[in-house]
Amino acid sequence: MEIRVQPDVEAVAAAAAREIACTAREAVAARGRFVLAVSGGRTPWKMLRALTCEQVPWDRVYVVQVDERVAPPEHPDRNLVHLRESLLGCVSLLAKQIQAMPVDFPDLETASRNYAHVLQGIAGIPPVLDLVHLGLGADGHTASLIPGDPVLQVTEADVAPTQPYQGRRRMTLTYPILNRARRILWVVTGADKAEMLLRLCEGELTIPASRVRRDRTLVLADPAAAGKL
Repeated sequence: MEIRVQPDVEAVAAAAAREIACTAREAVAARGRFVLAVSGGRTPWKMLRALTCEQVPWDRVYVVQVDERVAPPEHPDRNLVHLRESLLGCVSLLAKQIQAMPVDFPDLETASRNYAHVLQGIAGIPPVLDLVHLGLGADGHTASLIPGDPVLQVTEADVAPTQPYQGRRRMTLTYPILNRARRILWVVTGADKAEMLLRLCEGELTIPASRVRRDRTLVLADPAAAGKL
């Protein structure tokens, strides 16, 4: 696990954008496409806006979701809303290249299986994502892999629903697909993440985030988040 501390949140977002763009160019050169999985949060939208200024072969890019809240379409709780606002119309990426998690479907188990099939069509069987962007919660969660949730025990599915967390159920990528990824990019900002970032870097398996692979992994953090390293 490589750790790079940046001067501030904007520098973290810019560095993450550069890392994604570089990985995209390498993936397209090697395999003809780039599959990027994006998490929610405030800093990621800054990261994606910075990405629009980078050299990216957008016609060969597929963007998938790491997780999504079960909320009405166009609701600001939906990560998809911010993902589309950050990219569509800003770069030559078509709406069909962003694969939305089907959280509107009433049966979340079936919806999760359907999304797993979508990922297979994009990234192979089993799907291997080129780069997964992850955040870190102050409780040690990542994606929507929440402490104490049964989703932590899922080993036979790449996508699964969660129990309610902060008022909403969610759909999330699970450990199997996260740990098949070619590259993991952690973006961690804020002093409230400092304790959990220390535990992540130490590989403390009592927090969900630490069960994500550590090789081929880059952590970008601001000074506040890196305060205990």
